[in-house]
Amino acid sequence: MTGSPYAAKPWLGLLTDVQKAPLDPDASLVHALRRAAAEAPDRAFLAYFDGRLTYREVDELSDSVAGHLAARGLERGERVAVLLQNSPHFVLALLGAWKAGAVVVPVNPMYKSGEVGHVLRDGEVAALICSDRAWESYLRETAADSPVRIALTGCELDFQTRGDARVLAFERVEPGATDADDLTEAARAGHKAPRGRDPEPGDTALISYTSGTSGTPKGATNTHRNIMYNAERQRTGLGLPEEPVYFALAPLFHITGMVCELGACLNSVGTLVLAYRFEAGVVLDAFAEHRPHYTVGPSTAFMALAAHPAVTREHFASFANISSGGAPLPPALVEKFRAGFGPYIRNGYGLTECTAPCASVPPHLEAPVDPVSGTLAVGVPGPETIVRVVDEQGAEVPFGEQGEIVVSGPQVVPGYWRRPDATAETFPGGELRTGDIGFMDAQGWLYVVDRKKDMINASGFKVWPREVEDVLYTHPAVREAAVVGVPDGYRGETVKAYISLRPGAGADPDALAAYCEERLAAYKYPRQVEILPDLPKTASGKILRRELRSRTHQDGQ
Repeated sequence: MTGSPYAAKPWLGLLTDVQKAPLDPDASLVHALRRAAAEAPDRAFLAYFDGRLTYREVDELSDSVAGHLAARGLERGERVAVLLQNSPHFVLALLGAWKAGAVVVPVNPMYKSGEVGHVLRDGEVAALICSDRAWESYLRETAADSPVRIALTGCELDFQTRGDARVLAFERVEPGATDADDLTEAARAGHKAPRGRDPEPGDTALISYTSGTSGTPKGATNTHRNIMYNAERQRTGLGLPEEPVYFALAPLFHITGMVCELGACLNSVGTLVLAYRFEAGVVLDAFAEHRPHYTVGPSTAFMALAAHPAVTREHFASFANISSGGAPLPPALVEKFRAGFGPYIRNGYGLTECTAPCASVPPHLEAPVDPVSGTLAVGVPGPETIVRVVDEQGAEVPFGEQGEIVVSGPQVVPGYWRRPDATAETFPGGELRTGDIGFMDAQGWLYVVDRKKDMINASGFKVWPREVEDVLYTHPAVREAAVVGVPDGYRGETVKAYISLRPGAGADPDALAAYCEERLAAYKYPRQVEILPDLPKTASGKILRRELRSRTHQDGQ
């Protein structure tokens, strides 16, 4: 990269001295927890409805989980799958597994039996920690056809007494009915963590299966160094007050929640507010009760919050910073949200393979909008990160030209779990080929246009779905939008838009198509518009274009 304009890091001019300062993070989040428990033992670390756990309590409870796992025969380096929602159980399971020297495999609780089974077998998972209800309903059977030999289950009604029926409307599994160990009992048993198993920076911390929007999941091997680097960059880069309060809007099993919420909060010795899973009314009530300073979530979550009938500006008055990641952020949403509720939502960009963010909008700046494409910048890289844009042959393109985004830096994972071919293809020379198409301007602002595989070829013209979606989001009736290519006998492919509407709004599909036709070149506007109650999404809030394409083929269109 000698002489590369990207290697010159023009974005450094947009960062403050604090954001550019060298980092000296702890070796792992385990070490960060022990430091925090020594410095502020009685400070609330976890807030879960009306429940609170201090740093001392979390340290002791996770020690006991580690001791239990070791006593059950878990060896250093073995894999522990954690399949839980945003509750204290997740944090205790994660930290306890790490203290036992294990590698954690976070699993999406929305996964069905076949998807979980693939992860358990591919990851050669030795222990599974999940909810008691999931174990009873399907996971016992799934685990039986896998290498799992240790099971712990927890009831998310523990560690709180409010029992909010909007998200906690379930009963405890009858005591003694399950053949798994009880996670809460193990945490409260007073076991000591095994000696000599603390993680080293280069050890694998997570095998994060990249379900994303396509393909068979592959396990990205996030190291403790990867996690600590990005968690510490988040802490130093957000501009939050002392003793900050973080709200876990993104799920903790997703790399964004793991690093930008849990990791950054722990490194800040802050308080992390958990609300089990996303439900707009519950989230707004938590904002009012806990007065958080920071949260990060997908644009779809902010759309849902903005559409809730009880939402007011006061719900967002405590925030010093709000970030969006995991799904495209339309410029129109940013401005609507600021006009309605006050905060400016700061964009961010990252992948599981780079341990969440590799670019973000600094808190003292606002992201520019590209005047040609209308795309909102996703931010700028950090000081130790290099983001380049290359053509199909791997040669750098000039600033302002589109190509594939590639990333190198301390947050990029070493590769995929036991997939040397996929590792060689995606990480040539240790540099991450993201599969995302974008460009960088001369100042260092990065713009993501779309996924390479989502490009639509209509009569030989390239159409990027994001551009059409951004136009649709400017329509006052549109809540969510997703654009896909569908087969067309004449054009090869044509553009189809799937829309969900804002509450109480009405719009005719032909009128929405005409709205786009007025604002886009003739080959770009959607020839087909279908209105749905909701669009399919991943657990992290990313709209699943793949499912919408499948729906189109199933309908025979």
